[in-house]
Amino acid sequence: MTFPEWTKPFLFGAAVGAIAISIVGFSWGGWITSGTAQTRAADMATEEVTLAMVPVCVDASATDPRRMGKLAVLQDLSGYERRNAMMDTGWATHPGTDKPDRFLAEACLAELDLDGS
Repeated sequence: MTFPEWTKPFLFGAAVGAIAISIVGFSWGGWITSGTAQTRAADMATEEVTLAMVPVCVDASATDPRRMGKLAVLQDLSGYERRNAMMDTGWATHPGTDKPDRFLAEACLAELDLDGS
């Protein structure tokens, strides 16, 4: 079977064009893979749930009878030690779970503003 003379340059040009469009699309066009989309969606969901739970954490701290002692301990600490101590207070635990959430602990600490800034 004989192909027309223009077939080889046409196929070569189409392949180079497809590669170029793919590079441009993923680099500047905003295209992403499904894996990246799922990762971003999961991260956004975690952030939104954490933000929604901050008032619950603050309310738990406000109704805790040992609040002042726990806040004094939190104020004495800094960095990851403060986050770990916040997790130990029980305020950063989602209702219905047994384990505290470190993202909620960090968000709750930011909301409580223990440094007074």
